[in-house]
Amino acid sequence: MFGLTALELARIQFGFTISFHIIFPAITIGLASYLAVLEGLWLWKKDTVYRDLYHFWSKIFAVNFAMGVVSGLVMAYQFGTNWSYFSSFAGSITGPLLAYEVLTAFFLEAGFLGVMLFGWNRVGPGLHFFSTIMVALGTLISATWILASNSWMQTPRGYEIINGVVIPVDWFKVIFNPSFPYRLAHMTVAAFLATALFVGASGAWHLLRGNDTPRVRTMLSMAMWMLLIVAPIQIFIGDIHGLNTLKYQPAKIAAMEGHWENTPGEGVPLILFGMPDMEAETTRYAVEIPHLGSLILTHEWNGQFPGLKEFAREDRPNSLVVFWSFRIMVGLGVLMLVLGVWSLWLRWRGGLFRSKLFLRFAMWMGPAGLIAILAGWFTTEIGRQPWIVYGVMRTKDAVSNHSALVLSTTLIVFIVMYAIVFGTGISYMLKLVAKGPHPGEDEAPPHDLDQSQRPARPLSAAPDDIDPSPY
Repeated sequence: MFGLTALELARIQFGFTISFHIIFPAITIGLASYLAVLEGLWLWKKDTVYRDLYHFWSKIFAVNFAMGVVSGLVMAYQFGTNWSYFSSFAGSITGPLLAYEVLTAFFLEAGFLGVMLFGWNRVGPGLHFFSTIMVALGTLISATWILASNSWMQTPRGYEIINGVVIPVDWFKVIFNPSFPYRLAHMTVAAFLATALFVGASGAWHLLRGNDTPRVRTMLSMAMWMLLIVAPIQIFIGDIHGLNTLKYQPAKIAAMEGHWENTPGEGVPLILFGMPDMEAETTRYAVEIPHLGSLILTHEWNGQFPGLKEFAREDRPNSLVVFWSFRIMVGLGVLMLVLGVWSLWLRWRGGLFRSKLFLRFAMWMGPAGLIAILAGWFTTEIGRQPWIVYGVMRTKDAVSNHSALVLSTTLIVFIVMYAIVFGTGISYMLKLVAKGPHPGEDEAPPHDLDQSQRPARPLSAAPDDIDPSPY
């Protein structure tokens, strides 16, 4: 397929499936916490606006949760089908970590999800609120185990290699490896940002169409407060995460910066834009700011960090891809901060809900958080290459013995099936968003539903009066 090798096709296939998957857990993490806040405000203030927003976003959460589970199962199977040598080599660490995620986070979510989605009129308010909090906690615990596993692959610790197989010798070091705290914080905050932008875009969309209600205003206002608070926090986390990456994965930093070699005694410039050329070992058309690279990455005016030429050619990540994926992530992060500050200024001037230019900007920024998450994951994973376990196992040694034809065929099948299944699911979710929150949603008493009508699946929490077809 297009002259690609089996290894390249296996990487593309995993990248495709994980890119689809990651957007659903990200929104699930953010929406679960948002629902807990909404229900807490409803119990505290008894304002029906928060209750109606809870019911509105719980339907979208149900659809998103269902798609996340399905996409996650497909991705998990690829460890055995496409990356069997990796599973044999490191399965004694990655396997238990993923099992802990199921035994703790997934069981916690599944145990309380039914009460959260269907128990509003069936259990007391205290138990229902507790269930919502447990689901939100479950999403965070899930992220913790997944990030622990992936972070171990980035900065492996607490293991020995015996007879060609990784053996864990210190689980504390395995889990709390050097990059884990930074990557967990970065991903969790990214999920909150992505959800705030999604919720804010929904509110802006409704206001631009004249649906100016207290529920829509509250939705937009809460999203902008979240964005204003969390965007600067994410910038700070990104800075310390970068310092950690420089210490443990300097080749990745060199690739991200498009930096090839040091000039002794001189500070490293920040390359704003350019085209890294892996063959010529240079970054063409570079637009630079002197010393700024040193200030950001070492916090010193003339600080030095390794260039790509200090690493063997076979140990260098693809700088062209990583350079631009990193800049997409950072550029969108700056726009998020601009949107948050702009909202504060408009709020002070009393024009938050009336400025059409701001509302259009907020609406178009709706997918920015998810795009930034994808760009960040591309930076992290492609920047780790050519290693699947950094410094321990190369990616080419981890792939299963499949032919390029087999991988091409399965990749095409994945693309077609994902377009149909998840295209329909995403279209349905967007139609739920377009319907908007209404007063008195889900107020039917429990005796109005007989046993045969009781929902049995998370997706049943979404209404069935919306055509899910994208056409």
